[in-house]
Amino acid sequence: MILFPAIDLKEGRCVRLVQGDMEQATVFNDDPADQARAFEAQGFSWLHVVDLDGAFAGEPMNAGAVDAILETVSIPVQLGGGVRDMKIVDGWLEKGVARIVIGTAAVRDPAFVREAARLHPGRIAVGIDAKDGRVAVEGWAQTSTLTAEELGRRFEDAGVAAIVYTDIARDGILKGLNIEMTLALAQAVSIPVIASGGLASIEDVARLLEPDCAALAGAITGRALYDGRIDPREALAMIAAAKGGAAA
Repeated sequence: MILFPAIDLKEGRCVRLVQGDMEQATVFNDDPADQARAFEAQGFSWLHVVDLDGAFAGEPMNAGAVDAILETVSIPVQLGGGVRDMKIVDGWLEKGVARIVIGTAAVRDPAFVREAARLHPGRIAVGIDAKDGRVAVEGWAQTSTLTAEELGRRFEDAGVAAIVYTDIARDGILKGLNIEMTLALAQAVSIPVIASGGLASIEDVARLLEPDCAALAGAITGRALYDGRIDPREALAMIAAAKGGAAA
């Protein structure tokens, strides 16, 4: 299992939201590249970066901050937010992003996701964000009629590298991951699923290492890291021990 520290970008700064509400943004670092450097130094093997402004605008809005992160760290970066066409996908991959997460366009234009996955094997993920059991789009501002499982199955044979599943009701409020819904999705598809939204404590990390969560490829953590509720070295050591000593 990979533990992804999250860097959410709003107006060039590193923030955390509460349930996707842009009006409830807490700034944790004015320098996202500095934050990325810190996460790498702590031993994380991946970064999860989201252009929040881009998710609402439908195009990249924090390119400068993302560029600075890419120039600062050597670990792979997974990036989402505002990716709606192939030009954006190609541009980010050329700049060195390891994996692109496509959310809104996965609902609006599934053919685009399939083509992106065909052209860039192993480098395209689908972001599925659920609110009250339904997939939300446009930076979580709108809710579709699709369920997470229905959307996931659309891409079962598309060759996407992963699904990032976020329970919006849990995001940013430190109430724990929605393990039941996340596992239901993971069992419904063969695509690796990464859990997101609500990871709050070292106990949550331990829960992810229990046998029934073996189907999950990883989890994203944000506010709990920034608040000091999760000690990164302890969490990564637990994951490494569960892997038999492999890097987490």
